[in-house]
Order: sequence, then structure tokens, then C-alpha cells
Amino acid sequence: MPTSEPQPTTQPEPTPTTAPDAHQPTTTARRAYAVNAAVAWFGLTATLVISALDGYDRAPVEPGLYGDTAVGAAGALTRVVDTLSYFTIWSNVVVAVSLTLLLARPLRASAATRVLRLSGLLMITVTAIVYQVLLAPTVDVTGWSLLTDPVLHVVTPVLTVVVWVVWGPRGWVTLREVPLALVIPLVWIVWMLVRGAVVHAYPYGFANVEELGYATVATTLVAILVFGLVLAAVFWGVETRLLRRRGPDRG
Repeated sequence: MPTSEPQPTTQPEPTPTTAPDAHQPTTTARRAYAVNAAVAWFGLTATLVISALDGYDRAPVEPGLYGDTAVGAAGALTRVVDTLSYFTIWSNVVVAVSLTLLLARPLRASAATRVLRLSGLLMITVTAIVYQVLLAPTVDVTGWSLLTDPVLHVVTPVLTVVVWVVWGPRGWVTLREVPLALVIPLVWIVWMLVRGAVVHAYPYGFANVEELGYATVATTLVAILVFGLVLAAVFWGVETRLLRRRGPDRG
């Protein structure tokens, strides 16, 4: 009797467990992201709590700048809103949120995640440099500021840049992300100027429209934005070199 030949069996293709735009950071990378995020969140939380409780030393307030609030609980809301209106706080918030997103399992490299990562990197670097060049020479750091100022302006910025250089993620700094990374700084500028026109106070001397006029303030803000673009070019150059040395990021 003729026998039928055995039919080849086909194995089903394995189903991918993650989407094509996702990858799993290494354990070391996740630890670095966690430390970076924790430091940023600590600086933010401590600053807001101390501001709400009126714990910062009161110094003479320059006309047209934040700080002229009622003592104690009566001025708590104004102090918190003032605090949340500083570019320093915005930059630390973006860093904290973007680093927290990097802890997801698996990390999804969506456009929003990539833009937030670059925006936080640019904003916190600008914060550190502008603070050291324009603000630190005129600021008398006392009391609780001895704790929070270094965290917001030095520790978090340095840690953020170091973590990005070492653990990336790589391949996220491209010409497509750079313009989008400036959206949050532009929103801050609009918020700061609109609020300033209402409360007649601004976060920084170089942004004091009532003292300097819109033309001078606009020139300074545009210069800072251009400086942000220069930083983006620097980070892109570093990114390109790191990709050549290490190959594409595999998480």
C-alpha cells in the first residue's frame, strides 16, 4: 500500500512582546534614571513646601519682581504660584517627568517622550548656565535656599547631563525634535509675560518689562532661545559621536 509522506509542520512565528518603538533599558540605566528623577522631584517638592510655609528668609524685594507677598498663610497661594512661575521650576519639572517616563517597562520611544527628554535636557542646561552667569552673582543665598538652590541649579542639571551622556537613550536628539523641544520654553515665556502684566511682577530682573520695556526683554529672551538652539546643536554633535562609538542604543 502506498504510504503518504509526512507533511512538514510549520511553527508559528513568535509574537513580539513589545512594540517596535519600545525597548527595555538596562538595570544600570534604570537606576541612573531613578536617581536623576528622585533628585529632581526632591528639589521641586522641597522648594514648593518651603515656599508655601514661608520658610525662606525674607530679603528686600526689588520692585517689579516676585517676593512681595503677605507673611505666613495669607501669602501661601501667591508664593506657590510665584514659585511655579520660575523657569528654573519649569525646567526641573520637565526633567523630573521625562526621567520618570524613562522608568517605564518597556520604555516606549514615542514622539512625546523623545521631545520631553530633549526639552528637559536643554531647559535644565540653560537654567544652570543663566543662573551662574546672570543671577548667582547678585543672589545672597541664606537659610533653606542653601539646600534647595544647589539642588535646582547645580545638582539636577549636572546629574541630568551626565546621565544623558552615559545612558541616553541614544538616537533621540534629531533635527525633528529640536523645534518641538522649544515649545515648553515658549509657553513659559507667554505665561510669565501675561501673568506679569496682571500682577505687575516678574521672576527675573532681565524679564522685568515694567523696568526695561518689552523691546529689551524680548531681545534678551530671544538671545536665550538662540542659545538654547546652540546647545541643541552641541548635544546633537555629542549624540552623533556617541552613536558612532557605541552603535545604536539597544536599551
